[in-house]
Amino acid sequence: MNFPISTMAKPKKKNYRFVIVTGGVCSSLGKGIAIASIGAIVKSCGFKVFVQKLDPYLNVDPGTMSPFQHGEVYVTDDGAETDLDLGHYERFIDEPMSKLSTVTTGQIYQSVLGKERKGSYLGKTIQVVPHITDEIKKSMKEAAEKSGCDVMMLEIGGTVGDIEGEPFLEAVRQLKSDLGEERIFHVHLTLLPYLEGSKELKTKPTQLSIRELRRIGLHPDMILARADYNIPKDLLTKISNFCGVDENAVIPAQTMKSIYDVPLEFNKYKVGEIIAEKLKLGKVSPNMKKWKDGKKRHGQVTKEMPIAIVGKYTFLDDAYLSVIEAIKSAAVFHKHKAKIVWIDSEKLEAKDKKTWNDLKKCKGMVIPGGFGLRGIEGKIAAAKYAREKKIPYLGLCLGSQILAIEFARHALKDNKLTSEEFDEGEKVSPDKYVVHFLPGQHKGRAKGGTLRLGAWPCVLKAGTKARGAYKKKEISERHRHRYEFNNDYREALENKGLIVSGDSPKGDLMEIVEIKDHPFMLGSQFHPEFTSRPHRPHPLFEAFVGAATR
Repeated sequence: MNFPISTMAKPKKKNYRFVIVTGGVCSSLGKGIAIASIGAIVKSCGFKVFVQKLDPYLNVDPGTMSPFQHGEVYVTDDGAETDLDLGHYERFIDEPMSKLSTVTTGQIYQSVLGKERKGSYLGKTIQVVPHITDEIKKSMKEAAEKSGCDVMMLEIGGTVGDIEGEPFLEAVRQLKSDLGEERIFHVHLTLLPYLEGSKELKTKPTQLSIRELRRIGLHPDMILARADYNIPKDLLTKISNFCGVDENAVIPAQTMKSIYDVPLEFNKYKVGEIIAEKLKLGKVSPNMKKWKDGKKRHGQVTKEMPIAIVGKYTFLDDAYLSVIEAIKSAAVFHKHKAKIVWIDSEKLEAKDKKTWNDLKKCKGMVIPGGFGLRGIEGKIAAAKYAREKKIPYLGLCLGSQILAIEFARHALKDNKLTSEEFDEGEKVSPDKYVVHFLPGQHKGRAKGGTLRLGAWPCVLKAGTKARGAYKKKEISERHRHRYEFNNDYREALENKGLIVSGDSPKGDLMEIVEIKDHPFMLGSQFHPEFTSRPHRPHPLFEAFVGAATR
């Protein structure tokens, strides 16, 4: 039965469809961008879309993982600490993800072993098949049902052939059998490596990747051929012939100037129509107007604006991915192209001349979230420079605490003022903590999933820059922190020119601070970067970039 888009008919309850995305040949091909782009197209056809990331690692979540290992930790409204790909999903599809959107091998085993301990399996031997695969399928179906989606997008993390990913692929194979082929569309993203010696792209790794899928019992409906070079049509035909996929479903996925060009590029090859036909979703016509408008905005930008990101993972873009995207989106809306200037806070601390010169050339600075003592004094020095030189400053989470500490040292003439987090040797009297543990937090507490997480309300003070940016009194923003401003210092610092422009509804947790008589120096305890969108920049980033352009 077809469901014509013209009447906005939807699949019946529990008759949701799945789009599965796997990756082959190697990692870091951009599966997250691919599935987010496809999701954006499917949504533009009028369907409700939800996305789930299946990660093969044994960690319960990435919350305790180093940025070196996994990039930034993304946070959802309901407090899930997740893979950075969920940021791509939300930015492209503009739908909130949740705890249902992230599944790891660690979570699956934790759940199965918990049931085994309770005796739920009635003495049976617990095995990968069927118990682990059944739990994976349960998580897939549960996410689709609870989200109320028409089309459930599933990204299988890792690379086909990795031993860690085998249970997830087996679960997908079983899912096809359980639900029927017509309810599942499988997209395989694969690399076409370029050999400089022969100056050609090679298809053999793709063929071998498809062969590996067939060994598992899977066969893709679509192949996305990833390459940094133009892919000749005859190569796409060759892939079609050798891999047994319709030629119109072998889609070139070449490197684009902007990741936000990818949905438009896929749409040229009728990706939405091909998926809708297989899934019997009826005749569709993707409405890509906002994406076309976005591309036009990017194309009209000519002025470049240097913005500093001051941190300690400055050689790792993924550690600050959402911050970067939020800055870029806001800059475009102000008809500027953001040039990200990486400033290593440890080098600032060491008074490295080149690093300081690079910072001084920037029109604004962002100090993002983070943990630990390393590079802290460099960040405080950067905040001091921004305050004294009237440079627009946006502090996020730790960056907000840095603002408060620096201002307190200046206003109260006490350089010993610090955060409880930074006093690792307990050398400072507790009455010197401008920032301290949140209620319920302490040094001995377990690290995983124990921070203040998710969306919390905030009340904005009239006449402040924060209120002017949001243009409303009450907001809700996402948090991820263990430390908070010490209210014992509130009155003294307010008398010196610190403005508490955002408070928790009870007035006990400081959410936003500003510096009086400054063009824009503001810190938020929350993470506004997580809710910024390419077509709708976050108000604080838009206000910050606006100040930097003046």
